Amino acid sequence: MKVKYIYQQFISHISIIVVAFLILSLLFTHYVETLVYKNKTEELIAYGDNIWRDLQRGSERPEQIINQYARVLFSRDIQFSVFDQNVQLLNPIRWRGPAIEFTEKEWRMLNEGQPIVMKYDLKRYDEAVTLVALPFIDKGKFIGGILLTSPISGAREMIAEINKYLFYTVLIALAVAFLQSWLLSRIHVNRIKKLQEATSLVSAGDYTVKVPSSDFDEIGELAEDFNRMVSKLDESKAEIESLENRRRQFMADVSHELRTPLTTISGVIEGLKNDMIPEAKKERGIKLVSKETKRLIRLVNENLDYDKIRSNQVQLIKEDIELFEVFEIIKDQLDMQAAERNNTIIIEADDSVMVHADYDRLVQILINITKNSIQFTENGAIRLKGWMDGHRTHIEIEDTGIGIQPEEIEKIWHRFYKADISRTSNPFGEFGLGLSIVKQLVQMHEGKIHVESEHGKGTKFVIELPFR
Repeated sequence: MKVKYIYQQFISHISIIVVAFLILSLLFTHYVETLVYKNKTEELIAYGDNIWRDLQRGSERPEQIINQYARVLFSRDIQFSVFDQNVQLLNPIRWRGPAIEFTEKEWRMLNEGQPIVMKYDLKRYDEAVTLVALPFIDKGKFIGGILLTSPISGAREMIAEINKYLFYTVLIALAVAFLQSWLLSRIHVNRIKKLQEATSLVSAGDYTVKVPSSDFDEIGELAEDFNRMVSKLDESKAEIESLENRRRQFMADVSHELRTPLTTISGVIEGLKNDMIPEAKKERGIKLVSKETKRLIRLVNENLDYDKIRSNQVQLIKEDIELFEVFEIIKDQLDMQAAERNNTIIIEADDSVMVHADYDRLVQILINITKNSIQFTENGAIRLKGWMDGHRTHIEIEDTGIGIQPEEIEKIWHRFYKADISRTSNPFGEFGLGLSIVKQLVQMHEGKIHVESEHGKGTKFVIELPFR
């Protein structure tokens, strides 16, 4: 069953007001009755004590004292009766109440000198009365007592009057609650409807929608969270579209890369098979097949490596390694490739510089970055630098190549991305996976990597790895 928000607000406010009124009315009624009863009891006890003291002094005859008090107390609607130990009335004025009857327990209390105080319904004026019986004790012996009664006059009238004003207050509170519920519900429902409409737009694929937010209440915070969520979705959508574009480009590049070597390999094999290649050119053809086969193997290996790293299937075996020796291995492997582009590889590191890493993966990281530097450098130099700073090893690979545009720097770590997509035939890192693998491997070593580049002046890759 659907219940509108305004009705929920109104029912909530009315329930609180009604419950509060009932509790307040009951508590106030009980408080007033108790207070009136206590005051009347104290008044009756005071009169009884005064009568007993005057009778004890004996300045006048007992009948005169009783008559004097009778005229005063009867005018105040207080009845009293003095009785002896046999409960015989001593009043010269007739007692207008019921016969004096005490229970065995009450009689025992009087004989022990304990007063009796209670509410008692005399069915006179159809209202409750306060009854007080005070014992007279002379030399430790019960010789009589005094019984006083008085209606709790005005208490119920006072309570009824107060309840009437409370009722009027409740009516005013209900009116205010209704207006407040209506106003708040309109405000909140409008805000919720905006969120609902925005949610519908998001479900339809619009990730640019925004709703007014604030830190005033939970709805405002919800709106702020909604805006953040939409922004993330928008970024994710853009990233997905970018990834999809790169994937398409990658597939186009791979198709091109596969077609060329496969065509070459197929042609050479057919030529060898049918003796269409002269003997003098057979060795060159075999080398060409070998070269193109290695290119295909690199493509497959790079994809396998990336997927293994992303799925945490690569286990690192870390050890202390001399960085200078690793640099020398990199130089030996890539010197010929660097020479093809008239580049020089320069090592700048002391023998004492150590790095705590997985040897094979460290070599893979440095080879990928160095190949990337060779790819975009011509007639220049690639410097391999290393030093230690406390418990961290710093590695820099700096070239004097064409550099990277500022807007391209963050993109180079993306899978399938190539900073210069026109160089698809370049034999080093041509598939756009090398730097993505590098970043994943550095992070697996709990290290950091970043790039500093200025277009036209070169690029520097900076790696920081913890040393134990």
